[in-house]
Amino acid sequence: MVDQERVIRLPALVAPSPELEGRLHALWETAPGWRGIFVTVDHKEIGLRYIVTAFAFLIAGGLEALAMRLQLAGPNLRLLTPEQYDELFTMHGVSMIFLYAMPILSGFSNYLWPLLLGSRDMAFPRVNALSYWTFLFSGLFIYASFVLGVAPNAGWFNYAPYAEKAANPGVNIDFYALGMIFLGISTTVGAINFVVTIMRTRAPGMSINRLPIIVWGTLTASVANILVVPSVSLAFLMLWLDRNFGSHFFTEGNGGQPLLWQHLFWMFGHPWVYAVVLPAMGFVSDGLPIFCRRPLVGYTLVALSTVATMALGFGVWVHHMFATGISSMALAFFSSVSFVITVPSAIAVFCWIATIWTGRPQATAAFHFYAGTIALFVIGGVSGVMTASAPVDWQLTDTYFIVAHLHYTLIGINVFPVIGAFYTWLPKMTGRMLDERLGKWNFWLMFIGFNLAFFPMHISGLLGMPRRVYTYPADMAWSSLNLITTIGSFLFAFGILLFIINVFVSLRRRAVAGANPWDAGTLEWLTPSPPPPYNFAVIPQVGSRHPLWEDRLGDPGASILDRGLALDDGREIVATTVLDGEPDRVLRMPGDSWLPFLLGVATTFVFIGLLAHVWALAAGATLACAVVLIVWLQPNPAPPLIITGEAEHV
Repeated sequence: MVDQERVIRLPALVAPSPELEGRLHALWETAPGWRGIFVTVDHKEIGLRYIVTAFAFLIAGGLEALAMRLQLAGPNLRLLTPEQYDELFTMHGVSMIFLYAMPILSGFSNYLWPLLLGSRDMAFPRVNALSYWTFLFSGLFIYASFVLGVAPNAGWFNYAPYAEKAANPGVNIDFYALGMIFLGISTTVGAINFVVTIMRTRAPGMSINRLPIIVWGTLTASVANILVVPSVSLAFLMLWLDRNFGSHFFTEGNGGQPLLWQHLFWMFGHPWVYAVVLPAMGFVSDGLPIFCRRPLVGYTLVALSTVATMALGFGVWVHHMFATGISSMALAFFSSVSFVITVPSAIAVFCWIATIWTGRPQATAAFHFYAGTIALFVIGGVSGVMTASAPVDWQLTDTYFIVAHLHYTLIGINVFPVIGAFYTWLPKMTGRMLDERLGKWNFWLMFIGFNLAFFPMHISGLLGMPRRVYTYPADMAWSSLNLITTIGSFLFAFGILLFIINVFVSLRRRAVAGANPWDAGTLEWLTPSPPPPYNFAVIPQVGSRHPLWEDRLGDPGASILDRGLALDDGREIVATTVLDGEPDRVLRMPGDSWLPFLLGVATTFVFIGLLAHVWALAAGATLACAVVLIVWLQPNPAPPLIITGEAEHV
């Protein structure tokens, strides 16, 4: 039976006041000074840290790419040794795919989700902080190998038997295997936090059919990560056991099977590709309406296509393995699904084009990046459809055509919308506008440089240039194409540099943004820029997909934005039902805590001990993790309040 003392009527709706805002600020503010760096659980602070850290890894991965392009700018160059090249292209892939592409999206989602959902925090604030610390420490763990000169060197796909001890006896692959298991902790706990947040911590009235597409994108990616990250973590654990304890999961002749590695890796790898593009596609779906001055065309179709893309993404992993000699039945099935998955992606593209066509586009820098994404998405999608055909794939696999397709997918549909998102939402995060003129120069440098760098790779691949070669002879007809690619890559890098300059200059000199500089329609623009620690002085009630546009869309009064739930008796948020967004709980949230940082540090020492075979260190750090978790899991002395009845208007 429910404790009757914990059942309350829905609190009255009140208007914001300076007194209420002062109380909320005192309740939600992060501790000042150096202590706040380690104890904060504010989703905005964590989101910004994710963004900055991931962008730093993007820069590192870009510098690695430029070094490789200098090596390949002409035939028979010897700027790098084969081993150095192997380490560079492996770390480039690890940096871009694992340490940049997903974390940068997690950063934006961490920052924006509670604001988009009309809430004050994520569902599990301490878990949110833990996901950042484990991401940071796992990235530093992997990059420590680079500093020590023993970086991973078997490609980011790390195929067995090349990654086994017999072929690769150093600790290079051990760094990678343990680092990826470590990073998997961050990805998994972060994904669980996103799923619970969307299910339970939305503003009253925000039913499932009123969610922004950004939320749909991150939700589907998070569900996928919960399901597929265990696959790759298991694969890396098995590989580490092969290399250090003589097991034979991936070795021939002892009951093992090297092809098992490819199955386990690509069961994770291909859904991961969609996990790093679907949230970015959400930036386009929610950013374009702002600058086209109209709601997204085909909202329901885009939301369903987002879910369908991820669902079908679980059935295409073998199209990375068409050349491995698998059965004709498997070829037919996975080839068919690889063709079908283009349909939901095409739906999103057509809805974006229709939004531009029927709207009144404003040629801002952000709009340029979103429109550029559409063009690059189409090119990357067409080259991807080609590889869905098994006979075509047999000719193209392991050539530079695949490198071109990969970059059109991961840069064209991740980096471009991410930069567009910076131009859209950085004013909200910082309170300062970015320079529009520099922004357009930034776009054209990146767009021209990107196509100059990666489109010729299609031709190089068709001419037979294999990927992962560190040099090539002069008589292969690849020299001019590689020189063009190198020039384009540096032009693209200058575009990224111009963006960084724009951010630093604008933060120092540009005009104050105001609460809603774009006159946008979703809830994050209801708050000041930057938002206060508590986000909303009162929790709004939502009655449509565009609460701030209701008057112009002919739906006045559906949402209640000038009054709402105060929830100022401690750090409180309202919990709502999954489908309809009806309030049913008031939840007490934790405040600043050392526990996430301490657990992240202890986990780091576990992996250091495993890497160095210092078992006492690993055991002691594991015990420290257990102690921190025991303290963490102590019951909350203030259980949730169960809501009954409807709110009174005050």
